[in-house]
Amino acid sequence: MAARSNNNCLAQVGAGVAVGGALGGAVGACYGTFEAFRHRIPGLLKIRYVGRATVSTAVAFGLFMGAGSLIHSGRSN
Repeated sequence: MAARSNNNCLAQVGAGVAVGGALGGAVGACYGTFEAFRHRIPGLLKIRYVGRATVSTAVAFGLFMGAGSLIHSGRSN
């Protein structure tokens, strides 16, 4: 029975990381695009700037959503 609840917890954490990563990627893409145009980044460097903002925000959101899911999955109903 313990292995079954452990897999359920792992699934919850994985889902939290996936949702956080997707949400963070969307927010990071919007924010990165806005900042690239605001700071007048030249030419193709905009793509690097937007990509860096997207990935870093996705990783941060995914980390925190995964940690929150881990904490939440340990609680008994």
